[in-house]
Amino acid sequence: MPFVPVLHAEWIKIRTLPSLRGALAAVLVTTVVFSALASADADGRGSDALFSVFSGISFGQVAAIAFGTTAVASEFRGGALRLTLAAVPDRGRWFAAKATAIALPTLAVGLLTGFVTLLVGRAVLGGSAPGWAEGVRGAVGCGLHLTLMALFAAGLTVVLRSGVATLSVLIPFVLIVSFVIGDMSGGVADFLPDRAGQVALHSDWDGTLGPGSGLLVTALWSAGALLAGGWTLRHRDA
Repeated sequence: MPFVPVLHAEWIKIRTLPSLRGALAAVLVTTVVFSALASADADGRGSDALFSVFSGISFGQVAAIAFGTTAVASEFRGGALRLTLAAVPDRGRWFAAKATAIALPTLAVGLLTGFVTLLVGRAVLGGSAPGWAEGVRGAVGCGLHLTLMALFAAGLTVVLRSGVATLSVLIPFVLIVSFVIGDMSGGVADFLPDRAGQVALHSDWDGTLGPGSGLLVTALWSAGALLAGGWTLRHRDA
């Protein structure tokens, strides 16, 4: 089966599952709400205004992880993957279509989230808000980071073959472990996937990475997870 029909089939799966629509909505709502609260708390304090505007991404990326995980985990329930591979015997083509079907809506929602968050944050911060050029860079970085985290989760889910296992690893990691490691390890933690991409959301950053290189590091983590997932898919029984 050609790639485009496979992609269309995967897109139908995603848009018809309420849990996946809910996860995408949660990306927008949690990021905007928690960012607005952080912006209100930071008003007039001279903190990093750009990150104050986008700090809710720490919670939004959890929803993006849940979206990427759930979109893949549904294939491992009830023998669904066997039926899928019976229709699309080329496992690499199917996985590429699945990853694309995850990336495109996440990117669309992520960019929408970034720009809505920017507008809300500027309204809350008023005169202390970041400039438009810096804000647009943050909004685009927000969308890219959320997309990369969803793909990272998708690749890891194929490796672990379990949505529960993936969420049990990633959610505590991004909410707790990453911050603990960051406090103890100096600059090493800046290269973790959930932290590297967020460099693009800071006005100033004292670490090794910049906005572009930080997103590149997260992209490499995501690519590694997808490659591992593709290898696992080819070498394990459905």
